[in-house]
Amino acid sequence: MAYTERDFRSKKELKEAVARGEQVRTYQPGPYASNHPSNGTVYLEGPHYPKAHTWYAQAELKDGIVIKVK
Repeated sequence: MAYTERDFRSKKELKEAVARGEQVRTYQPGPYASNHPSNGTVYLEGPHYPKAHTWYAQAELKDGIVIKVK
């Protein structure tokens, strides 16, 4: 699981930002950060810790930017 750099409160907020053309980047905290992909599928969760996670999403990355959210 990964996070977006911006702390979106909902999956809807994330989808709207991507639809507007914002450059949403992702990261993976902890010891697996070096394995985080720049291209392909990534699984996201939010909002950021320590808040309880209330949404999850599958996203497609291209050059480190979210281009599609499911």
